[in-house]
Amino acid sequence: MKGTIELSLPPEWAPKQSVVALIRGDTLAPEPINWLWPGWLAAGKMHILGGQTGTGKTTIALALAAALTTGGRWPDGTKAPVGDVVIWSGEDDPTDTLVPRLRAMGANMTRVHFVSGMVENGKPRSFDPANDMVALETALKATGNVRLLIVDPIVSAIAADSHKDADVRRGLQPLVDLAGRLRCALLEITYFSKGTQDREPIDRITGSLAFAALARVVMVCAKETPRDDSAPRRLLMRAKSNVGPDDGGFAYELLRQDELAAYPGIFASSVLWGESVEGSAREILAQAEAQPAKGGALSEARDWLRDFLTEGPQPQREIKAAADAHCHSWATVKRAQKALGIEWYREGGIGKAGAWYWRLPGTEASKVLTESLRCSTLGDEHLSAQDDAEDIEL
Repeated sequence: MKGTIELSLPPEWAPKQSVVALIRGDTLAPEPINWLWPGWLAAGKMHILGGQTGTGKTTIALALAAALTTGGRWPDGTKAPVGDVVIWSGEDDPTDTLVPRLRAMGANMTRVHFVSGMVENGKPRSFDPANDMVALETALKATGNVRLLIVDPIVSAIAADSHKDADVRRGLQPLVDLAGRLRCALLEITYFSKGTQDREPIDRITGSLAFAALARVVMVCAKETPRDDSAPRRLLMRAKSNVGPDDGGFAYELLRQDELAAYPGIFASSVLWGESVEGSAREILAQAEAQPAKGGALSEARDWLRDFLTEGPQPQREIKAAADAHCHSWATVKRAQKALGIEWYREGGIGKAGAWYWRLPGTEASKVLTESLRCSTLGDEHLSAQDDAEDIEL
């Protein structure tokens, strides 16, 4: 088996004697990293996926599992190998949470296996990481082509104090060794500690620093701070890698509550991968989590629009041109329009001869608005395509 080192002992050493085994360097041949997903998931290595609550860490792990079970596509578009996945979850129920998500993302469920516990002397009991690692390895070998082992959350593997380096190393090392022997990727999920926004991403992993130290690749998730004129993105980034590149990432969306076609009434979330993102995890996290300036873009657009309309009604097209000149996005200006209760109406007749106007709310304006809206409901079929699109947006 790849990675296995055969040791030969001098005949004069007694079988029961404790010795230090030394291997001469020239007897070891260099080997390439065996990547499942190049740069992101390496066979036989430990990986961590961390992030704040609500970033969809578990769903991301299941999306990777789904790709692996079907030979589908990784987020960068490259093709995944085909293999089995074993999931050890200490938080989510497989039947109402994990299985629906896997099915929603097209996983081959014959290649997905869940650690459900132990059977000892004919009686079921909980899986104990401190004592049942040999039994787990036996089960994984019997399963066959296990390429990915997911542990969610990572503290499930720690029987002692997850904040002590020695306890963490003692608890994780058997899993790391198991992954190395079976040549499967080990992916463990965890959280960010609260109040750590200004620290290095790997230092934000909750618990002992030994978690990130043992991992060969650390991935982190973030959700952008909501902005006024666009939906916030979610981002998956590399924060550390001892075996490949340690920067860059991908945007993604969580598509929630899709009903499973073959299971009416069962809903599940899934992942939709987006564009690639360049830069270090710390830079990207800092931008994603940065709080907008006091008041924000909406407040600035609201103040600008109020001032612009103080002297009276203005044509919508002139408002848009002025907004562009003052670097206010049109989406934000329309939100400001609604926030201020700006009234809009048509003047100059119907069709291309007419134009939409905005004005601050007032008694006379309300009468004009009511009449213009009544006329518009009669069906102005002569509006230009541009005017019609603008009317719908408003």
